[in-house]
Amino acid sequence: MGFAWRYAATIWPVSPVIGEAFEILAIVIWLALALAFIVRLVKFPQTVIDEVRHPLKGSFVSLFPATTMLVSIAIVPFIRPLAVGMFVFGATVQLAYAAWQSAGLWRGSHPHTDTTPGLYLPTVANNFISAMACGALGFHDLGILFFGAGVFSWLSLEPAILHRLRSAGELPESTRSSLGIQLAPALVACNAYLSVNGGQPDFFAKMLFGYGLLQLLFMLRLMPWYLMQPFNASFWSFSFGISALAATALHLGMGSNDGLFTALAVPLFIFTNFIIGLLLVRTVILLYQGKLLLRAERPATRKN
Repeated sequence: MGFAWRYAATIWPVSPVIGEAFEILAIVIWLALALAFIVRLVKFPQTVIDEVRHPLKGSFVSLFPATTMLVSIAIVPFIRPLAVGMFVFGATVQLAYAAWQSAGLWRGSHPHTDTTPGLYLPTVANNFISAMACGALGFHDLGILFFGAGVFSWLSLEPAILHRLRSAGELPESTRSSLGIQLAPALVACNAYLSVNGGQPDFFAKMLFGYGLLQLLFMLRLMPWYLMQPFNASFWSFSFGISALAATALHLGMGSNDGLFTALAVPLFIFTNFIIGLLLVRTVILLYQGKLLLRAERPATRKN
């Protein structure tokens, strides 16, 4: 949401402080989670190895380089050299991890029941975010390469994921809210495309946005099914697509002569802020109740 508010401050009479506050909050959360991940990697490496090798959880490990590159975008206006360094690190790690994890699926051993929207993260989300970072840093040709990698990874994965969702039985409640990731590809693709094409709201950008709105309609239709489980941190899977919806709606609304997109921009921006605000409030309540961070059992240590 920080990117959306940052852009809103350039087109509306709103304070840029709001967008920067969102960015600072995101950076603080990223730093805390990154440090926690590094500490776990050093102290309990086997837990990280098990997570990386898990057919379902392994895809979510790629959020580390993804969020690192998002932070690099946030700090571009302030500390460009650090932003470039974080982008290079994030892009390198995401490509290496995708080559190991996603290419490894081609050996035919991936369980069909674990073919969920989480599979978008290593190759689709990371490449789109890489393209967005390239756009922010001015590396437009490199951004096009990442954008192409993300688009065709998305198009190759979506049929398999939707086939599993339709035909391989109902997802268990513990993984059901991860379906929120299904909202993200089209809208994040639109955001990435606008980042590398100079912000032109052309035919292709509007096509991507239209498919994203269709996915939003599907998400709303399934909301009672999602809410059969208590609120938990996995509900944040909706946030990536929702935040991209806010940013793309504003760009298309302000850059298009079509009254339709102008009319959609403000209501969608308000809607996305409401959803993110609701997620924040529910998360704070969960944290206050001591139910947000669940203690995991430490691996047994061997006695000499």
